[in-house]
Amino acid sequence: MFAVFRTSSSHAEIFDGRDVPGIVEEFEDVVRLIGDEGVVTRGIYDVSGMRHDADIMFWLHGSSAEDLQWALRQLRRTALVKPLIRTWSAVGVHREAEFNRAHVPGFVRGVEARQWLAVYPFVRSTDWYLIDPAERGRMLAEHGREGAQYTGVVANTVAAFALGDYEWLLPMEADDLTELVDMMRALRAVDARLHVKEEVPFFTGRRILPAEAIEVLQ
Repeated sequence: MFAVFRTSSSHAEIFDGRDVPGIVEEFEDVVRLIGDEGVVTRGIYDVSGMRHDADIMFWLHGSSAEDLQWALRQLRRTALVKPLIRTWSAVGVHREAEFNRAHVPGFVRGVEARQWLAVYPFVRSTDWYLIDPAERGRMLAEHGREGAQYTGVVANTVAAFALGDYEWLLPMEADDLTELVDMMRALRAVDARLHVKEEVPFFTGRRILPAEAIEVLQ
């Protein structure tokens, strides 16, 4: 699950210095609580300044959708998150990837989270699934070869059919932000690009500690 929030211009968060330790402690306690219940906080991300409608993003994963829904509610009830406005959220599940049946998302394989995350939704053109399988396979193989050149990028593709308005969610991680930029640019020049219906919005941010969130939101 990905959940993006922004601050409110009419209800800006201004914490008295004496409030900060308690607010941070409550937030960290909730992150630990949901972790004890099997929901992993893969990352909290500073997305401020990247776009007008986003300041902080959460990436949660677990064994069931209802656990993720519960965990997000716990976070939203904290003093830190409660005043925020949620601007985007999406849920995906690990299923066989279309471009490589052997693909397993990095977070499922236990790959350590990277410093930067770019996540975006993806919808294929309506004719994509009716193309001859051999031709579709050729285009996907080309796409895979191009992406594989960026060895510092961790792919985490998950299926989102029926879970919202999208078919796939593509969370891409890297320690070097420019490697994400270069890879996404390179993937524009493959044939599979001709069969894209939607691939926005993009949310990109730097992974931060729970205690750093209060500075991002001030």
